[in-house]
Amino acid sequence: MNLFAEIRDLVIQSLADLTAQGVLPEGLSMENVTVEPPRDAAHGDMATNAAMVLARPAGMKPRDIAEALAARLAADARIARAEVAGPGFLNMALALPVWHETVRAVLTEGGDFGRSRIGQGLRVNVEYVSANPTGPLHVGHTRGAVFGDALAGLLDFAGYDVTREYYINDGGAQVDVLARSVYLRYLEAHGRDVAFVDGTYPGDYLVDVGVALKQKVGDAWVDQPEEVWLTELRDFATDAMMDLIRSDLAALGVRMDVFFSEKSLYGTGRIEAALADLDAKGLIYEGVLEPPKGKTPEDWEPREQTLFRSTAHGDDVDRPVRKSDGGWTYFAPDIAYHYDKVSRGFDALIDVFGADHGGYVKRMKAAVSALSDGRVPLDIKLTQLVRLFKNGAPFKMSKRAGNFVTLRDVVEQVGPDVTRFVMLTRKNDAPLDFDFDKVLEQSRENPVFYVQYANARVMSVLRRAAEIGIAADDAVLKGADLGAMTHGSELTVARKLAEWPRLVETAARTNEPHRVAFYLYELAGDFHALWNKGNDEPGLRFLQEGDIATSQAKIALARAVSVVISAGLGILGVKPAQEMR
Repeated sequence: MNLFAEIRDLVIQSLADLTAQGVLPEGLSMENVTVEPPRDAAHGDMATNAAMVLARPAGMKPRDIAEALAARLAADARIARAEVAGPGFLNMALALPVWHETVRAVLTEGGDFGRSRIGQGLRVNVEYVSANPTGPLHVGHTRGAVFGDALAGLLDFAGYDVTREYYINDGGAQVDVLARSVYLRYLEAHGRDVAFVDGTYPGDYLVDVGVALKQKVGDAWVDQPEEVWLTELRDFATDAMMDLIRSDLAALGVRMDVFFSEKSLYGTGRIEAALADLDAKGLIYEGVLEPPKGKTPEDWEPREQTLFRSTAHGDDVDRPVRKSDGGWTYFAPDIAYHYDKVSRGFDALIDVFGADHGGYVKRMKAAVSALSDGRVPLDIKLTQLVRLFKNGAPFKMSKRAGNFVTLRDVVEQVGPDVTRFVMLTRKNDAPLDFDFDKVLEQSRENPVFYVQYANARVMSVLRRAAEIGIAADDAVLKGADLGAMTHGSELTVARKLAEWPRLVETAARTNEPHRVAFYLYELAGDFHALWNKGNDEPGLRFLQEGDIATSQAKIALARAVSVVISAGLGILGVKPAQEMR
């Protein structure tokens, strides 16, 4: 059940009836007609812009259209009142049984309430985390991991066929540095004194890797030159780091469907194939770029290079793909990787990058547009920095990691559920303050506690109902007589429940899972307000002594809240609390 979609259908049908009656001219497009919550709840339950968007093409005054539409809508039993406001906005109040049926629909559909078909089974690839395999994941990766995983869960709930993917950056010079760092730990395991020069990785997380290498090769590589061990040690070290990264992701509750190796693109003809595709489209040429304004990027050279004509697909400048010395630029394997994604038949691509990759957005969009002939859209989401605080001060760096706070540091402090929810309490492109003290507070100021407490309160009602012999399973509750649910605070909760299907579709269309977290906080707020009023008004309590029928009606509303909260938390990868400790 999607109440907003149902009322929009009613509006569209009413407009069609007005057209058939000759009130409106033929051929009007209804594409931009919307039905949404009004800006001010005092104006009603829903509002439509139909008269405003149709006035000009119809050659009529908006108010004339709105008045005719209001009269038509008022004939439907679901509409208690339809009123024209201002120049032609139309506000609607819905009849009481509509809200009762909303609660019943939640209980009937269960966890599928709000699940959408807007995705139509389209295949979407969501790439996220994709950290260099040189150490444990840090707190910046944590935000990207949570955002990407929640987005994938949201799209799945909205009817898309989602693939979760991690791109292993194991083809660059940083893996050589990792191998050299592990070699130092290997020497250390043999009792040698070592010094970590600038550029190597000094974190304690490589100690065990050095020991494992000693167990594998003994002293065969001690005092040997790089050409003896570098290639093999690259693979050994990368595998060890990916095991660590997979363990970090598992601690956060993140699972990947695909791990794609950058290294697999080199020496296999895959980069050449991608560029050949672009060349065949006239998008590869030899040329010299103009000097950039401001800071000079790493891949600019004042000499002839092989360039991708990315300006033909919306970029600001053309981009080099091969350097004058014949080597690939960083951009070339990225093109090949996205060529592989397009070739796998995805209908849409989403990349989740850190904020420091903002300069890559236009060039990657241009590349995918060119490779797919504009067929496959690429949305790139940037996750901004996370600022950590504890005891009123910035959180200290992790000794184990060497120079940053790890994902494990965060999860071990507060747990995966709190970590995930808090990471979604700001839009992805806004900085986020993560205060370890505040996220563990049991107060309204702690959003994850506030939402979990609402679900725990519902569970307490169900347990108490069982203790006093009131049947309160879903099969019974969905058949309850909800006529006793008439109080404004109860209807406020029902109205918020009705927004859930619309919220899912809006969040999925915009690729914004934070909207789910915001909605859950608002729903929890409405439920807590109802609960608190019951302290002063006995008639609002969920358990009415001696009145099983009324109790079941009120429990039905509470249980519906739990169903939606559980579904929303499920999208975010958070387990709903059964009780608070």
